[in-house]
Amino acid sequence: MSDVLALLVEVCEAAAAHGVHAEARWVHTRDEALAVRNGEVSEVRTDVAEGLGIRVRVGGGWGFAATREVSSAGAHAALTRAIAVARAQPVAAAGPFAPLAHGPARGHWAGPCEVDPFALSLEARLAHLHAAEAALRADGDARIVVTSAHTRSRRTRTALASTDGAACTQERTETGAGVQAVAADGEETQVRSYPMSHDGDVLLAGWELVTGLDLAGHAPRVAAEAVELLTAPVCPEGVRDVVLHGEQLALQVHESIGHALELDRILLGEASYAGTSWVQADALRAAGSLRYGSEHLHVTADATLPAALGSFGWDDEGVAARRFPLIEEGVLLAALSARQSAAEIGLEESGGCARADGFARQPIVRMTNVSLEPGSAGSFADLLADTESGLYLETNRSWSIDDRRLQFQFATEVAREIRGGELGRLYRNPSYAGVTPAFWGSMDAVCSASEWRPWSFTNCGKGEPGQVMAVSHGTAPARFRGVQVGVA
Repeated sequence: MSDVLALLVEVCEAAAAHGVHAEARWVHTRDEALAVRNGEVSEVRTDVAEGLGIRVRVGGGWGFAATREVSSAGAHAALTRAIAVARAQPVAAAGPFAPLAHGPARGHWAGPCEVDPFALSLEARLAHLHAAEAALRADGDARIVVTSAHTRSRRTRTALASTDGAACTQERTETGAGVQAVAADGEETQVRSYPMSHDGDVLLAGWELVTGLDLAGHAPRVAAEAVELLTAPVCPEGVRDVVLHGEQLALQVHESIGHALELDRILLGEASYAGTSWVQADALRAAGSLRYGSEHLHVTADATLPAALGSFGWDDEGVAARRFPLIEEGVLLAALSARQSAAEIGLEESGGCARADGFARQPIVRMTNVSLEPGSAGSFADLLADTESGLYLETNRSWSIDDRRLQFQFATEVAREIRGGELGRLYRNPSYAGVTPAFWGSMDAVCSASEWRPWSFTNCGKGEPGQVMAVSHGTAPARFRGVQVGVA
């Protein structure tokens, strides 16, 4: 990557000679997705993309241009177009821009990867999926009508230079997998997934993550639970105490805390597409003035979390990865920011959350790893033993939340009765609803660090044009009192 980094530095020197602030990025991505469905290969896909993206600021105007031509001529042509776009903006004074508190980005950063998934043969990876998918059908129950196993791998190599002195390179490898069984009988259809729904479990890791998941070993249980759900009673309606599994809780954090604390949404910069937030900017200027939840709610943003999808060495503005508290003891302290949005509310430092989807998109405020910190409730068994009656909800099935991230409704694949401190019978079609601050205010126990782990989401959408980003959220099972359930 040294040649392309030298090219980016050359372009930024040309921009600086004209008094223009510039950030130049090179991005090369390789995506592979494999899937097996009902005994046959259903997907073998490889996508490769490479190009340059150059963002400039001239006075108060921003411009951006991208090109697939990775050459000196292509880079300088993109710089010329970006400057022309910036100069075509309405005349405005240059707004504040948070300084680089830890100096310009320099060096190389790489995420963990023990077994390179791209070095393995296609046959070997498909054989792994075939074995897992076949295990879903092992008992021959005709009510299992769809079985699938899938894996995805993505490698992203980037280089960044800027007129602030950045000159760095990074390499990230994302790998993950999952299985799913669909059971049907008459008009009833149920789904069970492992280790989580949607895209499965994905981390900054190599193929060692896939083998460690033991998809084939968990498959018989997954299929049996899908069949059991067909005749399970429907989740009762009413107000109940609820314990959320870590994966479902991670999505709850993503939707009702992570998105709500994106500063560009709070400042109305995403209002036309991604919505705004119930949190007002004044609550951040007077940090400590807004109660977000109970005293058990501790939330951090951490771009240094090992193996998590929202981790990196520097963000796409060259800000060093950092960990900082968003909420402590239920009180709001900070938001997720980039250099411009941070400066707009008087922060001395960016949150380091500027990230772009590929070379052809500008960086915008995206979540790093926003996590609910572990509590002191002990193990999952300890938490159950301390819960006389309620429901345990596991594995997300669907969700809906308003554009201010305030009122929400979630559904999970399965619920289990909690009675006398132990898990009981299965319920189908569980769902719950709430209002963000009241819901987080009802949380009275979070399991300890032994139950905490990061969960991954690869399809977070935001921006206009749309951008997709991957992120992880660390959680441990937690208990909420008096939740409305059975709402769908």
